[in-house]
Amino acid sequence: MTATEAARPGPVPDPGPGPLVGIRVVELAGIGPGPFAGMLLADLGADVVRVDRPGGSGLAINPEYDVTNRNKRSVLVDLKAPEGPGLVLDLVERADILIEGYRPGVAERLGVGPEACRARNPRLVYGRMTGWGQDGPLAARAGHDIAYIARTGTLGLIGRPDEPPTVPVNLVGDFAGGSLYLVVGVLAALHHARATGTGQIVDAAIVDGASHLASMLHGMLAAGGWQDRRGANLLDGGCPFYGCYETADGGHMAVGALEQQFYDEFITLLGLDGIAPARKDMARWDELREAVTARFRTRTRAEWTEVFEGSDACVAPVLSLREAPHDPHLAARGTFVEHGGITQPAPAPRFSETPSAIRRGPAQPGADTADVARDWDLPHLTTHPDRPRPAPEDSQ
Repeated sequence: MTATEAARPGPVPDPGPGPLVGIRVVELAGIGPGPFAGMLLADLGADVVRVDRPGGSGLAINPEYDVTNRNKRSVLVDLKAPEGPGLVLDLVERADILIEGYRPGVAERLGVGPEACRARNPRLVYGRMTGWGQDGPLAARAGHDIAYIARTGTLGLIGRPDEPPTVPVNLVGDFAGGSLYLVVGVLAALHHARATGTGQIVDAAIVDGASHLASMLHGMLAAGGWQDRRGANLLDGGCPFYGCYETADGGHMAVGALEQQFYDEFITLLGLDGIAPARKDMARWDELREAVTARFRTRTRAEWTEVFEGSDACVAPVLSLREAPHDPHLAARGTFVEHGGITQPAPAPRFSETPSAIRRGPAQPGADTADVARDWDLPHLTTHPDRPRPAPEDSQ
C-alpha cells in the first residue's frame, strides 16, 4: 500500500445532518476569520448563506478552491443598491445568527447593523468579527493578524531570543483568537436566545481572543513561573528538550519530552544515555542543547522517525502541508479528506450521534440564489438586479 493509498479513507456512511441542523446563518461576505467561522458552523450542519457582493469579496484565488466557503450556499446582493439592505433584512428575519466582519460602523451605514437587524428579528444573534473590537482608540484603524497579536504580547512569545519574533502564519490571531471565539460566542448567545426569546450582539475581537489564549501564561507570570522574555521558558524554546532540531537531510524533528519518564526515554533512544547533562541542571542546558543538536544531525528525518516510532519519548517529525495528510496516524483517523479534488482537513470536532461532514464544495458567488429563495421562502430574492458597485470598507 502506498502512502497516498494509506491516506485515503475508505467509504464513508451517510454522515447525517450534524448537530446544528435547522440553524440558519447569514454571513456577510468578507475574508479571513469571518468566513472560517461560517465554515465551522456550516461543517456542523447549519444552513449558512453567504451574502456575496457583485464583483467578489473573497480571497485572491479561484473561489472553487476557497475551502472556508465549503458547506455553504451563496447569494449575490449589492448592499449599496437601493433594494440591497432590504434583501439582507429579509434573510435576517428568517435567520438565527448573522456574522459580519466590517469595521465598526460600516454595517450600520449600509443599513444592516444590529439595530436594523434586530428590529426585524429580536431573537437574532448578531456576531461581529473585528481585529480591534467595536470600541477603543484603535477600533476604526485597519489591521491584520500580525498587528493584533503583536499588541497582545502573544507574538512576542514566539521565536528565538536573539532574533525577531517568528510570525505564526495567521493561525493564532485570525483563526484561534478570532474565528473560534466568535463561534463560541454566537452559539452561547443562541442558547440564551432560545431560552429567553431575546438575541444579542457578540463583539468578537481578535485582540481579546488572542489575549485570552495566553491566560495560563499570565498566571504563570504572576506566580514567578514564567519569564517575560522570549526563548527563556519551558514551552517557548528555552528548554532543550522542548523544541525543534534539524536532521541530516534538512528536515526537522519536534521534541516535547517534558516529564522525567519521557525525557529518560528520549535521551536513551537519541543515544545520549549517560552522556547528556541532568535534565534539571539548567546551568548546563546550553551544553545539553548542543549535544541534542549534534545527534539529530547524524541521521535523516525518516531515520529518526523510525527510531522514535512506538515510543513515549514525545518526538515527532515536522511535516509540511502536503505531507501531513499522508501521516499514518492522521490517515487512519481520516483527519484529512479529499472532496471535489481538494485535499483538506475534515470537519472537527467529532460527534457520536450527529456526525458532521463535507456535504458540498466551496460556495460559488451567487450560485445558490434560486435554492435559497425557495428554501427560505424569499421569491423576490431572485428578481433583483446585480449591479457591481465599489465594495464597502472591509473586515477588521
